[in-house]
Amino acid sequence: MPEAIKVTVTGKLPDNIASKDIILKLIGDLGADGATYKALEFHGDTIENMTVASRMTMSNMAVEAGAKCALFEADEKTAEYCQITLGEAEKSLAADADASYVREITYAAEELVPVLACPSQVDKIRPVSELEGTKADQVFIGSCTNGRLEDLMAAAEILKGKKVAPFVKLIVTPASRKIFKEATENGTIKTLVEAGAIVTHPGCGLCCGRTGGILTDGERVVATNNRNFLGRMGTSKVEIYLASPKTAAAAAVAGKIVNP
Repeated sequence: MPEAIKVTVTGKLPDNIASKDIILKLIGDLGADGATYKALEFHGDTIENMTVASRMTMSNMAVEAGAKCALFEADEKTAEYCQITLGEAEKSLAADADASYVREITYAAEELVPVLACPSQVDKIRPVSELEGTKADQVFIGSCTNGRLEDLMAAAEILKGKKVAPFVKLIVTPASRKIFKEATENGTIKTLVEAGAIVTHPGCGLCCGRTGGILTDGERVVATNNRNFLGRMGTSKVEIYLASPKTAAAAAVAGKIVNP
């Protein structure tokens, strides 16, 4: 049975902060091996107020700290997503009041800032404010971590009425056909395309070096996927910065890393 690390997040998230910023911050604090073969257990009203998609972004990246799994207490949102009834059995799947943990970490949502994972380690975390002005050649919004409908909508909110900076390529890859269809129907894809985005067919996309957008020596990409290892998006001399959809979209407009 894996030991557990309890992570509690309380308070209201600032508008420029996403669940991606929380999990990147946590990975930076734990280190890439800080949760090896352990379970990350998330608590707090910030987590309770999150959508299932936002929670998935965090659970998708738990492995980047070595975790065996990431656990969120089942609630009505979970039940609705899974199309089941939240009965007593499901409600009982919660941590006991006297549960023991190998480590406990607490964050105040209001104190969180936008962050980036710098090349080429997922735990090399720095605040966006320290990297502002760093030139970007390309931006990638997509992957299983941040290619969901709310992620595309968050990017579209930043891009609406604006244009992608000259000489910057913005690639958007919806995570699934269902998301692609929903984003098309609600106008999100139209907003992204009008801003200058290249929208690809759904799937993993550039995250694992597929489809268009492979980079070459000396080029830099701000991406929303979950890994920035050497050679993942082109040659070993490509610089990959990991960010939230809002931070990535802001970089696409500015042509450089900026605070969203």
